[in-house]
Formats: sequence, C-alpha cells, structure tokens
Amino acid sequence: MRRGVGLRRGRRAVRTLGEADRGRALEVCARRPAVGVYVAARLAEGDLDRTRGSLLGYAPADDIEAICWVSANIVPVGCDEAAAVAFAGQLRRHRSRVSSIFGRAMEVAWLWDALAPFWGEPLDLRVPQPLMQLAPDAPLGVAPDPLVVPATAADLDLLVPASAAMFTEEIGYPPYRDAAGANHYRRAVGTLVGRGHSFVRIDDDRVVFKADIGSVGVGACQIQGVWIDPEFRGRGLAAPAMAAVVAQARRVAPLVSLYVNGYNAPALATYRRVGFEEIDRFATLLF
Repeated sequence: MRRGVGLRRGRRAVRTLGEADRGRALEVCARRPAVGVYVAARLAEGDLDRTRGSLLGYAPADDIEAICWVSANIVPVGCDEAAAVAFAGQLRRHRSRVSSIFGRAMEVAWLWDALAPFWGEPLDLRVPQPLMQLAPDAPLGVAPDPLVVPATAADLDLLVPASAAMFTEEIGYPPYRDAAGANHYRRAVGTLVGRGHSFVRIDDDRVVFKADIGSVGVGACQIQGVWIDPEFRGRGLAAPAMAAVVAQARRVAPLVSLYVNGYNAPALATYRRVGFEEIDRFATLLF
C-alpha cells in the first residue's frame, strides 16, 4: 500500500521533457560524465519534441533533478530513491517495449525494486559491472598497438560477422535472426564505421580485435563492443590493442570510459593495465 502511494505521488513530479529542457538534461548528464555519456549521446541524435516521451524528468520543485531515457533501453541518470520510484510509476506499462535497464547500480536497484512487482523476472541480471575511466591526463600503461586502426567501409564484410560474434558471446543470443535483421545490423555497424568510431586489427583478412566508441557527449566517450577472436586470446594482444583505442578515442572526447561485467577477470585486468580506474558500479537487467 505504501509503495503504491509512493508511486502515485512520485508520478506527479515526473514530466516528459522536450527541446526546451535539453540544456538542463545535459547538465544532469555532465555532473558525472562517465555515468551520463550514454544519455547525452542519445540526446545529440534527435529532436526531443519529435521523439516525445523518450526522456523523462524528475522535477518535484520545478527544477529538473534527475532524468530517465526511455526507449528499448531504460537508463536513469542522477536519481535518488525518490526519483527512481517516481520514474517507475511512469514506466509500469512499458514492459513489452524494453530490452534492458542499465545505469548506476544503486539507481537501477531502486528503479527495479519499484518495477519488479509489475514486470516479473528479467532474463538476466548483471551486477556488479565496474564503471571505469581513464582521465585525459592519465598516461597509458602500455604502448598502443600500431596495427589497431579505424575501420573503413571496405572492412564491413569482415567486421560485421566479428561484431555479431561479440554480441552473441556477450548477450547470449544473436543480434539478428533473418535477412531484414541482418541488413539492419550491418547498417548499424556501418554507422559506427562512418563516424570513425569503430577500430580493428585485421591480420590476413581476419578481424582479431575490434572495439567501438558507442557514445560521445559531455566531454566523455564510452567504449563498447570490445572483442578478440577466441583463437588469438592469451597472446598479449588485448592491452596494447585497448591502448590504441584509447589513444584514438581521446581525439573524439578527452575522458574515455567503459563498463565491464564484474566476473570478467581477464577484461578487468586488461583495462587496469591500460590505466583505467574503477569509479563506480553499473548494473544491467536484460529482458
């Protein structure tokens, strides 16, 4: 009963944000750039008035204190428990549209605690996920691999299968199931390549390493899609390859960040060797 009352009261403090709120929403993201970069990047990709409902704001006293991105991915930013509960009140009927909830572990926990009675069990819960960053003036711990370079359109026939293999290994199912899905996925990979945000090492017409800049905003960028061909693992390629990605990502945004599953000890060791430091914890729920 008390939870229901909290949801109803919280909903009154939540409103849909539009273009007039863009500046304030970016200010919320910029409080902690490595945390807010994903939503900041999504804000840069479209018009909030045209995508009405994609961004919610928590404003109990008129000023926007926290925000929540609402699409296939639900991403809270800047929430305390009251804000998370208030957002949950608006999201109760969005279950069928959502593939994941992710963000700072505590914010996700508060949000999920309020949503769980209405949504049921997720397919997977990934917590903790260390959020790591490499500050602009931090030295690299290893020399960059000169063979890791930005991918080009000519690399797509090799890169798309490697990207799909990474996705399948990470999520547990393939990124597409039919020809239409395959074409959509290829376009998505091609978009990253076109922006200069995909990096590869190709040896003898084989992608042995890949990584992408998935999000850019508020002075930060976030690395995603890091993958090494299984046959090349354990050969010392990972740290120099990641150092090369960081060196090139710094030309896009000075602060380089990523988050990683806490059980992935080899990846954590690699990132620490490159110079990344853990600054927070993320959590992801998959549906």
